[in-house]
Amino acid sequence: MEERGKVVCMAKLAEQAERYDDMVDFMKKLARMDVDMSAEERHLFSVGFKNTIGARRASWRILSSLEQKVTKGEQAGQMISVYRKRVEDELRMVCNEILSIIAIHCLPLANTGENVVFFYKMKGDYYRYLAEFSTGTEKKSAADQSLMAYQHAMVVASTELSPAHPVRLGLALNFSVFFYEIMNCHQRACQVARQAFDEATTEINSAGMDGHNDSTLMMQLLNDNLALWKSELTEGETSKDSDIDMEG
Repeated sequence: MEERGKVVCMAKLAEQAERYDDMVDFMKKLARMDVDMSAEERHLFSVGFKNTIGARRASWRILSSLEQKVTKGEQAGQMISVYRKRVEDELRMVCNEILSIIAIHCLPLANTGENVVFFYKMKGDYYRYLAEFSTGTEKKSAADQSLMAYQHAMVVASTELSPAHPVRLGLALNFSVFFYEIMNCHQRACQVARQAFDEATTEINSAGMDGHNDSTLMMQLLNDNLALWKSELTEGETSKDSDIDMEG
């Protein structure tokens, strides 16, 4: 078996064993081979980092919530703050690492519209994750970079992918979450989500399609977010992005 195939097999094995740090290491090795990834390889690449970053994002949200409940000046609050900053350092390290890999090894080798959209979407996602916990100029810079990446992906998707394509739907889903949670542009978030949902529905109905399973999931997540946003999210609820169950 060639080296590329071996790395993919090991990444799958690591995923089954739920050893996501190992999975990330294998997929970083694949990315550094400078190959145009297949859909399966993209999925493994995304899932590995998703699980690595997802656990830390959840930890940060819990710690931030606990910190807000503690009276200012209490020792417990100071301890939580120190721990939260430690998690933020880990988040920053992981995000910067994957953004570097995408810029150096993934986007330059992306030879299809689907891959270009996929990796620009990932770029937007990981800058969005940086913007979630950053403050001041760092937050603005991350948000600006995320916006530019999502916008570029949307332009390419509009010409290269059909409205019901799961990658295009996943992009619209995460872009709408960016507007809602990072930019606080609630109306724009709903517009992006609604347009993507309606266009995909029209295509599926006009073509007499049953709908791809991944597309159906993305459409459900879009619809769920629209319902949440329209009812004005209650405190503690968060929007769903395509990283909840799968990559976009």
